[in-house]
Amino acid sequence: MKIWLDGGLQDLESARVSVLDHGLTVGDGIFETVKAVDGRPFALTRHLDRLTRSARGLGLPDPDHDEVRRACAAVLEANPMPLGRLRITFTGGHGPLGSDRGDLGPTLVVAVGETTRRPDSTAVITVPWTRNERGALTGLKTTSYAENVVALARAHDRGASEALFANTVGQLCEGTGSNVFVVLDGEIHTPPLASGCLAGITRELTVQWTGAQETDLPLDVLLRADEVFLTSTLRDVQAVHRVDDRDLPGAPGPVTAKAMRIFAERSGDDLDP
Repeated sequence: MKIWLDGGLQDLESARVSVLDHGLTVGDGIFETVKAVDGRPFALTRHLDRLTRSARGLGLPDPDHDEVRRACAAVLEANPMPLGRLRITFTGGHGPLGSDRGDLGPTLVVAVGETTRRPDSTAVITVPWTRNERGALTGLKTTSYAENVVALARAHDRGASEALFANTVGQLCEGTGSNVFVVLDGEIHTPPLASGCLAGITRELTVQWTGAQETDLPLDVLLRADEVFLTSTLRDVQAVHRVDDRDLPGAPGPVTAKAMRIFAERSGDDLDP
């Protein structure tokens, strides 16, 4: 396995990041996960644009898009696989043990791991913790991910693949690594970015391609929605067949099935929409 670290390909076994890297010591970093099909990344331009937005939100230098593209191409060429999870990580670099940053510049790591296609439907749970829609990191895809690790572990313990959060005012927000959509009376709705959710790339494309509405939704909409589905880089559009103890028989329902079909067709026609 080859990864890209600070300017070139390295063997996974020998690649090393400093133990004083700020991404490790205080979670001072950002990342993107990109789907790669037969060595070709999907929606890379949108992912790089979001990487830059996250960097600016965190006060990091703008990533060099040309370098990141070269890194992605090199890693994908060195590690051929039919379906890959391409991970771009950009941190504050070598720094002190406290919250202040060092001055040696950022660290860039690009790696890829093989994955498989997700099932057509999945189970989710809701969790008692909230997303802070007014926080300093709201809307940024940062490496400060421990909250998601805890929530996802609870989901797995309960036979689910994802955990869904409300925000501080009780509105439906997002999953640990996904956006959530509901179908009400045949119409598709998803929480707006003001809810505190991440501006998911797959979410954005799904809204554009299906005409979904961005709507403030209470968390208990999950108890009455006709259909529920998730979107993310590796899920694409995935139906939900159970929310907590509520079964949604027949998932994917007709509206979700149509959204799945539209996304598959549109994404297949254009790898960098």
